[in-house]
Amino acid sequence: MSEDEKFMARAMDLARRGRGAVEPNPMVGAVIVRDDEIIGEGWHKRFGGPHAEIEAIASARACGADLAGATMYVTLEPCCHQGKTPPCTQAIIEAGISRVVAAMEDPDANVAGGGFLALRQAGIEVVTGVMADDARRLLSAYTKLRTKGQPWVICKWAQSLDGKIATHTGSSKWISGESSRRRVHEIRSLCDGVCVGAGTVRADDPLLTNRGNTGGQPIRLILDGNLEISPDCRLMRSIDVGPVIIATRQDAPADALKKLTRAGAEVLTLSAGAGGVDLSVLLDELGRREWTYLLVEGGRSVHSSFLAQGLVDELLVFIAPKIAGGPGSIGPVDWPDIDTIDKAFALSKPQVEQIGDDVLLRYVLSE
Repeated sequence: MSEDEKFMARAMDLARRGRGAVEPNPMVGAVIVRDDEIIGEGWHKRFGGPHAEIEAIASARACGADLAGATMYVTLEPCCHQGKTPPCTQAIIEAGISRVVAAMEDPDANVAGGGFLALRQAGIEVVTGVMADDARRLLSAYTKLRTKGQPWVICKWAQSLDGKIATHTGSSKWISGESSRRRVHEIRSLCDGVCVGAGTVRADDPLLTNRGNTGGQPIRLILDGNLEISPDCRLMRSIDVGPVIIATRQDAPADALKKLTRAGAEVLTLSAGAGGVDLSVLLDELGRREWTYLLVEGGRSVHSSFLAQGLVDELLVFIAPKIAGGPGSIGPVDWPDIDTIDKAFALSKPQVEQIGDDVLLRYVLSE
């Protein structure tokens, strides 16, 4: 590992600390180095707060360090426009930093190379592309939001070793262990919203809240093309904990729409799609609201629709050491029958993690 890579790796570690607090802004870390020693570092800690570069400069100054001639390592191109905070490029120039090493260009149209240009015009040496692949993976959700206008879609389910999410009676509590369930609450806390279908609401009457010890509450998003869920379900009775959005078709029953609206839900009417609302149109709307992460938790028809339409960016599968068996047991997706295995939905390069007695498989479907 080169010196540039060593310090950039530290900046990446710092950037990750912002997950769940900075969205829809990017996670960014910055490290300032002089004579091969770190003299300042920082990361973007919260949406609307100082950017990583400003935090790093303040950190160095607090220690009395001389920034003149120092090198700054930053995971993303410094901004060059006035947003919620002043441009970072100007702060870097005024600090006397002589070299900036960045992992990748900012895909935001307000920056998009303009930050690098401003630094070079000020006489600062700019090096780009150091650990670029790592940065692209770190900022994949941010990049998708900025370039496609849609949130990063995480599809998640828990299943038995033989691939079942419920028995033939519909019993599913609990397939996964307590440690896995704690992880799910952690994941919810990092997402803008949690999505399920109306069938899951009717069958399980879930809360879909983050019941962990940290993080915020996701918005609960229900796909209900016919507005069949009850205003008395637990989701509707917990509006004070977190908002509920119900996505339905434009021709949904008006009486049901009024009842759910009066109960406190936001009812979002969209064009119809296969089996309910048009999911791509839904994602466009969530993108306009600057959602960065959407967690899709089921049921199997919802999983199937997102997967079949190529709308899933990341797949999380918790596998429990249990065998449900039985021809009537329920699987996680509801595919049409295929004739030959070569037509199966194929996945590759899993990340594998043991959580208690369970195994978590993570697949990234989108670059």
